[in-house]
Amino acid sequence: MKVIANVPLDAPFNGPEAWGTDLAFQGGYAFVGNYEGFTVADISDPAHPKAVARVECPGGQNDISVSGDLLFLSIDEPRTDNTCASSPGDPMSATEWEGIRIFDISEKSDPHYLAAVKTECGSHTHAVVPGTTSDTLYLYVSSPGPTPGSKSCPPPHENISIVEVPVDSPARAKVIAKPELFKDRKLDQSDAYAAAGCHDITVYPEKKLAAGACFGDGVLMDISDPVKPKVLQMVTDKENFSIWHSATFNDAGTKVVFSDELGGGIAPTCDGSGSPTKGADAVYEITADRELVRHGFFKIPRVQSSKENCVAHNGSLVPVPGRDIMVQAWYMGGVSVWDFTDSDHPKEIAYFERGPLKPGLQLGGSWSAYYYNGYIYSSDITKGLDVLRVDDPLTDPAKSVRMKELNVQSQHSYGGA
Repeated sequence: MKVIANVPLDAPFNGPEAWGTDLAFQGGYAFVGNYEGFTVADISDPAHPKAVARVECPGGQNDISVSGDLLFLSIDEPRTDNTCASSPGDPMSATEWEGIRIFDISEKSDPHYLAAVKTECGSHTHAVVPGTTSDTLYLYVSSPGPTPGSKSCPPPHENISIVEVPVDSPARAKVIAKPELFKDRKLDQSDAYAAAGCHDITVYPEKKLAAGACFGDGVLMDISDPVKPKVLQMVTDKENFSIWHSATFNDAGTKVVFSDELGGGIAPTCDGSGSPTKGADAVYEITADRELVRHGFFKIPRVQSSKENCVAHNGSLVPVPGRDIMVQAWYMGGVSVWDFTDSDHPKEIAYFERGPLKPGLQLGGSWSAYYYNGYIYSSDITKGLDVLRVDDPLTDPAKSVRMKELNVQSQHSYGGA
C-alpha cells in the first residue's frame, strides 16, 4: 500500500489546531472534516486530487456526512451561537449552542450554510438513516455527557437524539425524539472515561440493525422503526475495553467490529507496553437470535515509539465479495488493511505509516481511512487528504465495486452500492 497523492491543509486550515477529522464521499468528490470547517476535494482523478472549496466554520469535531445536496456537520463543543462566525462558548451558559449544522452542496465549489439544530450535549458524531420515504432523512446523534450544572447537557443523558430532516426544506430540521436507550445500564463513575450517551452509532438499514459504541458498552439495536430504535443487547468488557469508540458491520450483517480508543487518541498505546487486546478491535459475531458473541482481537503488529499517538480509530469495509476485510486508521500507527473472515484469527494484509511527527507536535496521523471506488482515502490530522492504493490478490476484487455515495456510519450492502 502506498500514497499516490495528497491534498494538503492549506489556508485557512493551516493553524496549529486545524486538525483533519472524518470523511464522506459523493460521486467524484471527497468531503473532509476539520476542526476549523471542511474541504471539498475533487477526486475524479484520484492520482491528481484538488481542493475545490474550503469552508471555514469552526467547531470540534466537524464530523461529516452527505446526502444528495445536503452536508451535515457534528459540533460537540459549546459555541456562542450556531453560525460559522461563532466563538467558543461557556458550557454553563443557557445560550451556548452545539449540535448539527446543515449546508447546501448542490454547487460543490460553493457550499452554503442553511440551518442548524441544537441537540442535547451537542453532537460528537452522527449517522444518516433513510426515512420511510425519500423526502425525509433522520440523523442519529451521538454525544457524551452529562455535564453537571449545564443547561444543555443535564444529567442523566442516557439517550441519543434523533433529528428529522425534510429533504426539500432542511431549514425545518428538528429533534423529534430522544429515546432513553440506556436508562437501565449502570455506569462506573470511577472509570477514567465513564460517560453516558454514545460515542458513535453505525446503522445498517437493509438489515434493520444499528451498532452503538457507547463509551462503556457495545450496543446492538433494532431500527425497524427508525424513530423508535430498540436495544437488543448491551455488552461490556472491562478487561479489554476502555472507550467503546466505533462499530463496523460486515457486509452480511452477521458480525460487528467494535474498536477501543484506549487513551482517547492522544496516547502511545501501540508502543509494546500494553496488551494486544487493548486499544484494539474486537470481532463480535451476531447469532441467529441477534445476540453478540465475542471472538478474536486485532491490533496492528508493528510496535510504535513512545512519541506516536496510536490506537484503533475510524475505518470501513473493503468491499471484497465473500470476505470480511477492513481498512482502518490508527493515528500515527498509520493505515492498516486487515482480514477478519476468520473471526477468531484476524490478520493484517497491508499497511502504510509515516513515522513520528516533528519535535514539538503532539497529535497526528490518520484520523479516518476509508475505501471508496478503488482507492483508500485517509484524513491525516496534520498532512491533509491522502490517496492510497493497495494492490493485493485479496483486495483487488473490491476495485470493481462502484458507489455513488459513502457515509461510513450508514452502511449498505455491496450489491446496493
